[in-house]
Parts: sequence; structure tokens; C-alpha cells
Amino acid sequence: MASLPPATTGRLWRDALALARFRVTHPDWAAWRRFLLALFALSLAFFLALFSAVLNRTGRHGLGMSCAALSLILTGIVAVKVVPYLARRTALERWMIKIEYEFTREGAVYLMIIAVIVVAALNTGNNLLFIILASLLAGILVSGILSHVVLSDLELEFALPEHIFAGKPLISRLALGNLKWFSPSFSVTVKSLDRDPGRRKTALQHATRRILEEPVYIPYIPRRSSVTQHVELTFHRRGRYTQEGFGVSTKFPFGFLRKTREVPARHEILVLPSVQPTEEFYEILPLVSGEVESFYKGRGHDLYAIRDYQETDSARHVDWKATAKAAALKVREFTREDERRLVLVFDSRIAKADDKTLEKFEKAVSFCACLAWHFYEIDAQMQFLSEDFESVMAPAHEVIYPALEALALVEAKESLDPQGLLSRIASAERGFHIVLTSQPRGSVPTSLWGSSYMVFTDSL
Repeated sequence: MASLPPATTGRLWRDALALARFRVTHPDWAAWRRFLLALFALSLAFFLALFSAVLNRTGRHGLGMSCAALSLILTGIVAVKVVPYLARRTALERWMIKIEYEFTREGAVYLMIIAVIVVAALNTGNNLLFIILASLLAGILVSGILSHVVLSDLELEFALPEHIFAGKPLISRLALGNLKWFSPSFSVTVKSLDRDPGRRKTALQHATRRILEEPVYIPYIPRRSSVTQHVELTFHRRGRYTQEGFGVSTKFPFGFLRKTREVPARHEILVLPSVQPTEEFYEILPLVSGEVESFYKGRGHDLYAIRDYQETDSARHVDWKATAKAAALKVREFTREDERRLVLVFDSRIAKADDKTLEKFEKAVSFCACLAWHFYEIDAQMQFLSEDFESVMAPAHEVIYPALEALALVEAKESLDPQGLLSRIASAERGFHIVLTSQPRGSVPTSLWGSSYMVFTDSL
């Protein structure tokens, strides 16, 4: 490694010394205040414990028990509030970082039993009670050490499918590996960590937007092994879901306290709109198909065949000579000059962002996703257009997922600009348009009616 020039080295040393002087002259006053308060509280607790013994010898047992209880309360406050805070600013910081402690119901009962034995031991001076008290306190210490061993050297892997649809159950894979050489792990629970429980909700967001809603329990992980759990998940709304991290916790061995270690593993997924057909889809699809057939049938100029008349045929294609000869209606079919080209247009502008309008907007998003999926299944040539996204005209299997991703992120915009998306597509000849819009019927450009099928969100 190349050495630094002398002038540069001297400057770095001066910067380091200046930083050291800064740290010396600016101590951590918050930690010192807590330390001094803890020292005063422990001194007061020690004095109260001695005073309670004196009161018991003089026969004032009620006041003696009160002083002993107050001494125990002060000691417990220092142990819970001050000691962990100070430990994080010492050499134990690396050992305790990102670990949370929480007393369980069993642990609270256990502490109450310890409190009763402490009062009894201080009042009676019985050595047997002090031995029992020491054993109970050792149980808490052993519980903390073993739970730390259980949570150490764990590796978490969380896998999801590539494409996720709203409202459709899916199976995810959660694997927890134990990298320890000698010790297995017992009774481990994996859950979500919500760092911002008060985050703002919007009409498109699902509660806290967490990926893993329910905790996953793993009873046993052998050493140098991995255990896989398959978890069923259902995302009820479209949009982006973000997981900031996971919490791996355990109550092993005695269940007195729950220790949780944070695993920073950021996951972000995009939930696509539901493509399950709805009642509105089944009602409108035959109308859409009929309009498409009417638009494309007969666009060529070469006669292909003469066949019987059907209800969906236009009267202008009736061959009257063949009809007179056969005494039945006959129509002419022409060859097509190009393949069927469909343009699916989603207009995200709305007049007013109230609850009813937003509900209609969500139905329109789902309906548009169902249409896109239908054209994907019949392998049509498709293009998708919205305010913020435009795909190329291509086979539907190349367009479907970019279109669904755009629909997953689309948001309603309060605007009734007549020069918006509809005016833009009316000036370009792309093919047959299927337009979903919230705009008033009178604002649709006249040139768009002849080559489009309009779906107004008010009718959904």
C-alpha cells in the first residue's frame, strides 16, 4: 500500500488529536446523569434495606415491610431502566446492540415471587430464604444467557414468487439457518418489525404495508442446519409492500422474558391487481368482443368467402344476389390486411377524490387488469397506455406484466383537463381502443368514438 506524504500524514494525526480533544471536552452528560441518579437510588435502597431491618427488630413490622418493598422497587427500576442504557455505552455495546427485552406474563409472576421472598428474607434474616432468592435470581441470569446463545449465529432467508396478485393466496418460503457448530436453537419465532407503526394510510395502502403479517414459529433448529417453513400469504390490495426487517425472538428456556434480535433484511414487492374475472367483466366482455369483431371484420378489400348471415354482422356486407339465389341472407367476408391490434387505455383522472369515487377507481383498475389478462390469454397484439406509462405494440405476452405493474402503481389524479390522455390518443391511429375513463361522456373527442369502446367507471 502506498504511504501518504508527510504533510498529509501530519494533517491526519492533527485531525485525530482534535477529535480526541473534542470527545474529552464534551462528555456524554446524559449517561453521567443516569449513572449519578442510579448511584443515588441504589444508596437510598441500601439505606432503606438497613432501616427496615432496624424497624423489624424494634417491632414495627408494617413500616419495616414498606421500607423493604420501596428498596426493592428502587433496585428494580435501576436494573431495568439504567443498567441496559449504560451497558450500551460500554464494551457490551456490540453484544447487546439491536436486542430488545420484554418481560412475559410468567416473568412478571416470577418477579413478584422474588419480591415476596426478598421482603421475607430481609425481615427474618433466614439464610435458607437468601439461598432460595439467589437461586431464583440465577434463573433469570441463566435465561438471559441461554436465550442469547439461541439467537446467535442465525441466518434468515425469505423467498417470494416473482409475480404476486392481489387477493390470490400464495406460498412463500422462510428458511432459518443455524450456523453454530455445537449448539442447536430452540423455540424461535420470526415476525415483522414495524419501525413506523403510525405511518400514514392512503386509499391504496393496506394497514401497515407489511409483507409478513403473522409470526412464524420454529420449535427446533439443529446445529449447522436449516429449517424451512412454508407460509401462506394473501395481499388484499395492489401496490408496493415494504419490509424493513424481521425480528427473531425466543422465550427459551423458562419463558420469563422474550428476547428479540433484529435482522435487517429489506424486502420490497409489487402486488399486481387482481385478474380474477368479476361480474362487471362478464357483463362487458361480450360487448367489447363484439365491437372488436365489428371494427376489424371486412377491413380488407379482397373477397374471401360468402357465408350465412349472423346477428353480429353489419347490413352493409349483405350480398343481395347470393341472398336472392339461396332465399336466405348471405354476407361477404373480406381478407384482413393486418393483424388485430388492440390499445388498452386507462385514464387515471377523476373529478373528485371521495370514498365512492376511489372505490369506483379501484374497480376500474381491476377491470382493466382483467381485460389485459384476457387479451394475453388469447395472444392478441396489444398496447397499454396510461398517464405515466406507454408500452409498445407487441404480442400480449410481452406487454402483460409491464402493464400490470403500471396498474399496480397507478394513482387517481383530480383533473378534468379536456386536453389530457384522451385527446392525445385520438390524434394517433394505433388500432382499436378500449378506454376506461371517469371523464364525462361529453368530454370524449368525437374522433375517438368511431374506433373505440368506452368503459365509464360510473357504470362499474
